[in-house]
Amino acid sequence: MSESAIDATTLRLLIADDEELIRGALVALLGLEPDLRVIADVSDGGSAVDAAIDLRPDIVLLDLEMPVLDGVDAATRILREVDTRIVLVTRHARPGTLKRALAAGIAGFVPKSTPAAELAQIIRAVARGERYIDRALAAAALTEDDNPLTARERDVLRLTREGLPTKAVAKKLHLAHGTVRNHTSAAMLKLHADSRVQAATIAWDNGWI
Repeated sequence: MSESAIDATTLRLLIADDEELIRGALVALLGLEPDLRVIADVSDGGSAVDAAIDLRPDIVLLDLEMPVLDGVDAATRILREVDTRIVLVTRHARPGTLKRALAAGIAGFVPKSTPAAELAQIIRAVARGERYIDRALAAAALTEDDNPLTARERDVLRLTREGLPTKAVAKKLHLAHGTVRNHTSAAMLKLHADSRVQAATIAWDNGWI
């Protein structure tokens, strides 16, 4: 078979995971598949965005929980710039995240417990234009409550969870300090939280941020 024929039938993968052992295992195991080729692997969401824009992979495999940008936020930015398909992989299957993932345009959502051979099949299906959502995650999403937070309240709580004080959150979002306090108070009231940190934790646990 010629070089061009191989390239025409090979799916080019970008893998992003901040756990080096898991990332290395994915690179090695998926690299054994004759029709899959890992063209890059990175350790955080920001680097995933940069690599995707630079390399234009066919499939991007993203860990949900990564530094800089989480998998959903990274996917959202990638899909704005690159015609690709994204599979999100997570260890902690929080059903609320599934709605965010689907809204972002993610084509696959699977737990990290998925065997490599099965993951390879999912990647192929996604490349054909199919969507794959783990059954357990889908079932949980059907019974979850709707996200009660506004977009700005989610922004505030997301930065709060990252450890930023209120003034730093205001600066980051280009908002007045009082406005951030109002958004925080509203979110705490909706989530029945006693503190802004607790509100951020509740929102995260439900997959709302």
